[in-house]
This record gives sequence, structure tokens and C-alpha cells, in this order.
Amino acid sequence: MLIPKENRKLIYQYLFQEGVLVAKKDYNASKHQDIDVPNLQVIKALQSMNSRGLVKTNFSWQYYYYYLTNEGIEYLRTFLALPAEIVPRTFIKTQKTSGRPGRSDGDRPQRQQRDRDDRDYRRRDDGDKKEGASGDFKPEFRGGLGRGSQRQ
Repeated sequence: MLIPKENRKLIYQYLFQEGVLVAKKDYNASKHQDIDVPNLQVIKALQSMNSRGLVKTNFSWQYYYYYLTNEGIEYLRTFLALPAEIVPRTFIKTQKTSGRPGRSDGDRPQRQQRDRDDRDYRRRDDGDKKEGASGDFKPEFRGGLGRGSQRQ
């Protein structure tokens, strides 16, 4: 399929900027949801990149998910004439906030250390005393209480 160079450049710019691209499997859609390009051209351009190993593709619930590979990043840098310092948004590491919002780690109460004996409450130290039923206990079965049995 022939794709105009302006449209191909818009697709590649968006893909490089975000690092990922999602396209609905709707070949008749007039425009892609994020780019001002026909959806069919987006799908076919990325299908071509997938066959060259520049993106990886997943398909789920009637949507195509495209992910840039390292080779794809290098290809798009040369195609778009970008310096090496510019990277896709998915490669930028964000700083995580520590703890809960509005609460610093110093405000958090420390857990109290307990003695080993307090934690092990199941331990019995009764010497030779054995647990269980007494020696004269003899369980026996007196018949079933099912449908066919009669009570006496």
C-alpha cells in the first residue's frame, strides 16, 4: 500500500514520541484515534515495521498493540533525524514517591518487637502429659443415616 510521506512521518513521529501505539482493527475508519491519518495507513505502516523487526505486535480484543524495539528506535532516529539524547516516553524513568501521599516515612509507627514466647502461644510445656482422647475411648460406627436406613 502506498502511504504518503507526510502521513508516514506523522505515524513515525507519534510512535517514537510515545514508544507504543494502539490501533483498533477497523480498516474502514476515516481517522486513527490519536493521529490525523487514516487508520488503515497506520495499521499497514506498522505491519511493515513489524515484518522488519522494528516493532513487536500483540493483538487482543480487536486492537493492535505495537511496541518499539531497540532496532526500531535506531531506525526512527535516522528517519526523523533526531539526536541520540531524545528517547521515547516509555524509556524515561519516573521518580517514585516514597510512602503514602501526604505522609512521610518518619511519621510511620514502627512495629513493636515481641518476645519469642508471646508469638509462640501454641507451645505447651506440660512434661509427659499427652494430648488426645482418654485410653478407654473406643469410637464405633452405628450405621448410616442415609435415605434407605431406618431409625430404631
